[in-house]
Amino acid sequence: METPLLPRHLRTEVETALRAARVVNVIGPRQAGKTTLVRDLLGTGRFITLDDTGVLTAVETDPYGQMTTMAAAAGDAPVIIDEIQRSRSLAIAIKRIVDEQRRPGQFLLTGSSNVFATASIADSLAGRVQTLTLMPLSSAEIHMKGPAKILDWGASANASPQELPQPPVMERGRYIDLLIRGGYPEIRVLPDRIRNRRYRDVINAIVEKDVADVLKVRKSDALRRVIDQLAARTAEELSVEALCAVSGIQRATFEQYVDVLTSLGLLTRLGAWASGATKREIKRPKVHFMDCGVVAALRGFDSESFGPNGDPVAFGHLVETFVFTELAKSIPFQSRDWRLWHWRNQDGREVDIVAECGNWLVAVEVKASSTLNADDIANLRWFKSHGPGRTRNVTGITFYLGDQVLSFGDRLFAIPLSMFWAW
Repeated sequence: METPLLPRHLRTEVETALRAARVVNVIGPRQAGKTTLVRDLLGTGRFITLDDTGVLTAVETDPYGQMTTMAAAAGDAPVIIDEIQRSRSLAIAIKRIVDEQRRPGQFLLTGSSNVFATASIADSLAGRVQTLTLMPLSSAEIHMKGPAKILDWGASANASPQELPQPPVMERGRYIDLLIRGGYPEIRVLPDRIRNRRYRDVINAIVEKDVADVLKVRKSDALRRVIDQLAARTAEELSVEALCAVSGIQRATFEQYVDVLTSLGLLTRLGAWASGATKREIKRPKVHFMDCGVVAALRGFDSESFGPNGDPVAFGHLVETFVFTELAKSIPFQSRDWRLWHWRNQDGREVDIVAECGNWLVAVEVKASSTLNADDIANLRWFKSHGPGRTRNVTGITFYLGDQVLSFGDRLFAIPLSMFWAW
């Protein structure tokens, strides 16, 4: 049985970009759904994939001639080129064609890395390319709902529970199932064992193919060790020294690996927010994988892993990564421009995620439990009233596994995780 096509929020962004830019470049990790988006959901354009060796050979032999012929055949529709990073020659040919025609929507490209990221190509295509990032499915897309507007709500003057939609009721087991399945469309629907194997296959393909497109890796086993160690530390501060020691590689190599894995959309480094008010703030970034299903597969988690005898620390980190990725996926659809950070000081006080927009902060804590008490929001209260948030407009949110929106006064709230698919 075929996997049903789920709506992607980025579709509207792609359609808008095609009306404004000559080249639209959709990047994102392998298996996130880029091909389905541009080939099946958009329903327009002339499609080729460079995963086809014969097509790639023909294109590399005469890139300008092949693209000119395809553009003529496509007419007013875009030429859609899947896995553009496989070609070393197409970028310059595409630049030549779009400079000759000078109309929007000529090319729609997909790739696991940004083929236009090199300085020379980026400079030559300035003003011609709009790049969009497709992440794995958000929980809102999985539940066929609209993008979550939680951050904009947090920055509204009248933020209150009454201004939020009613969150769906979810029990703990369903939350666990949602997290460990992840957001890769064709993989998340599979049974535990098969799903975990497929996710590990994706990691192998990233190491053997996608990384090779942008970096020569002499020892792929060392890169796999790095990925495994990072998966075990998702939602933790990144200690490069400790990871180099356990992985057996030099710091420069480790940093290079993390840069490439970040550019391929597998993980991200969440920077430390600096208030400017104290020198006692910790500056190390956190590392987050961009999909909980990948973390679960690399660590061998399944639907039984977080029962009464499960590891509460590992589950807490998985839930925090889930909240971070959900917020990151929602940012393009907010009415404001938001940036995400984390914060900690040397006294041990911390905020899991700090969303910043102008003078507004939405300070986020994550609790992997279905009940809360006053102590669970004490840290946010201190951050807002006595910490670096006291000079800013701050809304504090504690995400948890319960089913009610709770107000603790002074713009401090507890919100169920299911709010991410309530809009």
